[in-house]
Amino acid sequence: MRVAVLGLGKMGVPIAERLMNAGHELTVWNRTPGRAEPLAKLGVRAAGSAAEAVGGAEVVFSVVFDDKALEEILFGGALKAMTPGAIHVNLSTLGVPCSERMTIAHRTERLTFVAAPVFGRPTVAAEGRLAIAVGGPPEAVAKVRPLLETFSRKVMVVSENPAAAHGVKLSGNFLMMAMIASLSEGVILCEALGIEPKVFLETVNEAAFQSPFYGAYAKIMLNPPQPPGGPVALGEKDTRLFQEAGLEVKVKTPLADMFKATLDHAIDKGKKEEDWPATYYQLTRASTWAAE
Repeated sequence: MRVAVLGLGKMGVPIAERLMNAGHELTVWNRTPGRAEPLAKLGVRAAGSAAEAVGGAEVVFSVVFDDKALEEILFGGALKAMTPGAIHVNLSTLGVPCSERMTIAHRTERLTFVAAPVFGRPTVAAEGRLAIAVGGPPEAVAKVRPLLETFSRKVMVVSENPAAAHGVKLSGNFLMMAMIASLSEGVILCEALGIEPKVFLETVNEAAFQSPFYGAYAKIMLNPPQPPGGPVALGEKDTRLFQEAGLEVKVKTPLADMFKATLDHAIDKGKKEEDWPATYYQLTRASTWAAE
């Protein structure tokens, strides 16, 4: 297919590479042009603007940081430059209201909006093992599924409503945040009792969870990757969107409020771009032991 990818950050690059290797006719764009150069050397077309990138594409993927970035790109010209009948698939985590606005805006331009937020880190994307929650019209979802499968291990259709998929993603990210927070407190207690963190984490995962996510995040907490796979800024954004979704439907989010306070503290301490799980653990550890 003729495919465009908007956004070549840590997640966008491996996704674009997977699509390229699958043989699709690929055009890419990024606000910082240098990010497209390695792909251009491999034969991928690098566009000078988002509007140029989407022209003629059957499917457009967007992989950008937040609601604001996506709205600036689309309403800044890319939306009207898309070919009528094209499908725009957003792979990022968006707020529910933004997803609803996108659905309406695309319909007005005779386009289709599909929400397909991904679960997984950039290294998982490079291996083609992301999990994807999808929301959108059945015909559009059927058309883009083969593309999604080039970089995922599982495609899960949750609704015909795109905003529902973003609601699932926000709630899923909240559960990941809760896992990180609970692992942090468990490790801190065991450390105080003289138990090695690695021993505790391996034992409790084998005994209670047998989860690859617990195993992976435990390693990240104790041995932060370089460069960071998921920065604090991303955790703060996702937690804030979860809070805002709760406010929209009058649902209280006391745990998310607590997590957000810790992430805000991390940002205040200049750790915005540091690894999210590792930083959360380190700050919780420091504050807990300081309290003693």
